[in-house]
Amino acid sequence: MNILKFSEVNKMIISIRNQKVILDSDVASLYGVETKRINEAVSNNPDKFPEGYLLSVSKTEKKELVENFDRFNRLKHSTASPTAFTKKGCYMLATILKGEKATETTLAIIEAFDKLSELQETVAELSKSPDEFQQKSLMQKGGEIISELIGNNLSVSEEETSFEINFALMKFKHTVKRKA
Repeated sequence: MNILKFSEVNKMIISIRNQKVILDSDVASLYGVETKRINEAVSNNPDKFPEGYLLSVSKTEKKELVENFDRFNRLKHSTASPTAFTKKGCYMLATILKGEKATETTLAIIEAFDKLSELQETVAELSKSPDEFQQKSLMQKGGEIISELIGNNLSVSEEETSFEINFALMKFKHTVKRKA
């Protein structure tokens, strides 16, 4: 099975009403089906999508999406408003859709949301910790999570390639070195 990369899922996660969501068309793209199939799955299983699992995108939000994201240009003339899946909605959708591609996609979505949550918890824990040893341990853990999120897609030039992410509380630096 060819597992989707975190970056493929992460680029589809957007924020609507201060919630991280994935639009129905992007979910369909990840699952390799038509958007109407995703919406049919929701319509056929309304009891599996209580409040907080889905958001109906308003006309104003739809207009903002079209203005801010090139990939949503197709929504410009659409009469239907998209549905946005929260993390819980994505998990529930996973219980409905079947097949190898569905399993692969579900794993990638769960991993993406999980890694983001783990990184958020680590950063929050780091800001509260007065113990220097624990801080170092948490910084190392945060660096490892970021490395997992970014994956092995870094290109290595010459002898060494590095990147840094600077948070208000800490800075992560990841370096890839070639052995001679």
